[in-house]
Amino acid sequence: MKRRWIAGAAGLAALFLGAKLYAAPDNYDAVERGRYLVTVGDCVACHLVQGTAVGNVPTGGSAFAGGRAIETPFGNILAANITPDRETGIGSWSEDQFYRAMHHGVRANGDRLYPAFPYNYYTRVTREDSNAIYAFLRTLEPVRNAVDRNALPFPLDIRAAMIGWNMLFFEPGEYRPDPARSAEFNRGAYLVEGLGHCGACHTPKNRLGGDRDSLHLAGGPIQGWYAPSITGDERTGIGAWSVEEIVQYLREGRNTRSAASGPMAEVVQYSTSLMTEADLRAMAVYLREQPRRAAPAAPPAALAADDSRMRAGEALYLDRCMACHRRDGAGVPGIFPRLAGSQVVQQDGTETVLRVVLQGTRAAYSPHAPTSPAMPAFGWRMDDAQVAAVTTYIRNAWGNAASPPTTDDARRMRERLSDRVE
Repeated sequence: MKRRWIAGAAGLAALFLGAKLYAAPDNYDAVERGRYLVTVGDCVACHLVQGTAVGNVPTGGSAFAGGRAIETPFGNILAANITPDRETGIGSWSEDQFYRAMHHGVRANGDRLYPAFPYNYYTRVTREDSNAIYAFLRTLEPVRNAVDRNALPFPLDIRAAMIGWNMLFFEPGEYRPDPARSAEFNRGAYLVEGLGHCGACHTPKNRLGGDRDSLHLAGGPIQGWYAPSITGDERTGIGAWSVEEIVQYLREGRNTRSAASGPMAEVVQYSTSLMTEADLRAMAVYLREQPRRAAPAAPPAALAADDSRMRAGEALYLDRCMACHRRDGAGVPGIFPRLAGSQVVQQDGTETVLRVVLQGTRAAYSPHAPTSPAMPAFGWRMDDAQVAAVTTYIRNAWGNAASPPTTDDARRMRERLSDRVE
């Protein structure tokens, strides 16, 4: 297992640091800048060839040949081929057309893009950076890989409807630095709100898929997980985290408080672990300044220890969880995440904690922390009532306070996982 993850590390390093250039760059500095910006934008996480495993990343252009299914509440959208193949990729696109896609969400042929491609964030990217990204993508190996760009059912496949969506939820415009803030803060804002498109996952969406701006970065359900709040809320957000702890999490995929798994593990592996320390710190400085945003409802009081659900959950925890996470929920720093006071455990949504218990998970790999601890699945040995009980206990023990998952919640998550094709 360790060898496979080391092999994955080699693939990532080659992908971003040593991928072969298949076309002579007109401006080597711009190409190298574009290579780094593609890393910041985590482009490979979506445009990775469909069916490629995280630990077996192809190098060069094939990593960007597209076809991976992007889950949305409206159906799956297949990521585009962004290699310079002229027929199935973006080889016939001009620099202006590429910028138009990034800035306005419009393809070279005039078709509207869906915000599964987060142009509502990429619009903040400067023209200079867009040109650099384009320059890098032009040097990749052209890969012929035709992708069905109209996978949504009728009438959602009518792309002209995006004109109305854009009127409601999209305002194009490059990021403008705040002259009252430091250069580091502004750099962090540019990365978080632009190329990093953090809000694409961490901002809850309305029924039409638009961002709920009043809850910006306050967390929400996504792809069968619950992206945690990254605001200043100390219970469910990162208000109690220091800048150094945020940097460590983004660089290594873990710190003394938490460990990245699920979609965030890919963000660490493909993007943040390969970013400069200065940029990670800028992001941390910006995130530390994000205000606590009111949740839809006040957090519930913790369940009493003598509640029948807590007693049942405690027995299961002591039998199956304590060996790694300890009796007091403190975990083992750097290996098994802390549950006591955990922001992930106490989110409004129960998706992540239920999914991890049922399916298990593996923490992010990082070149800075090559050991990738895993948690086994317990779905095979616990029924839905037991899963609900142990997650209820975890969410309400050691000072935690969060709504108790129900047996129906556990059943629905189990059904979702059984229907899911990885």
